[in-house]
Amino acid sequence: MGFVFSKAMNDSLKGQQEFMRLQLERQLVLQNLVRERQTAMQIAWTREFLKYFGTFFGLSAVVLTTGAIKRKNPAVLLPILPLGFVFSYQYDMGYGTLLQRIKGEAENILDTQSTLLELPKGPLTFEDLEKIRVSQSKFFVEK
Repeated sequence: MGFVFSKAMNDSLKGQQEFMRLQLERQLVLQNLVRERQTAMQIAWTREFLKYFGTFFGLSAVVLTTGAIKRKNPAVLLPILPLGFVFSYQYDMGYGTLLQRIKGEAENILDTQSTLLELPKGPLTFEDLEKIRVSQSKFFVEK
């Protein structure tokens, strides 16, 4: 009788472990899909912004160049320099390799400089959270 009960418990435990593994796999897939969609939205936003900023940059360059020629003052062209940097950054983000370079640098940090990622006072624990929760609670009465 004990053997049958023990075998049923083992089978039940294995079933629960398989279910938990399946749930974890689903969560990981879901998190990855959400991250991919957020990144796609970021890239799409950058590309859309680039269209408007590119138009502004182009018109500004034409107007500033015309003004510099008419006034015979090349200093009028100075705003093109910072606008050019912003335009280059946005182009690199939307159509260039900026995201690949950021990803590579992040992987480098994870591989070689992981101490930079440590939280001050170490990782949070359940006990730390409970202490904070109890100290901030106005209604909690210690027994």
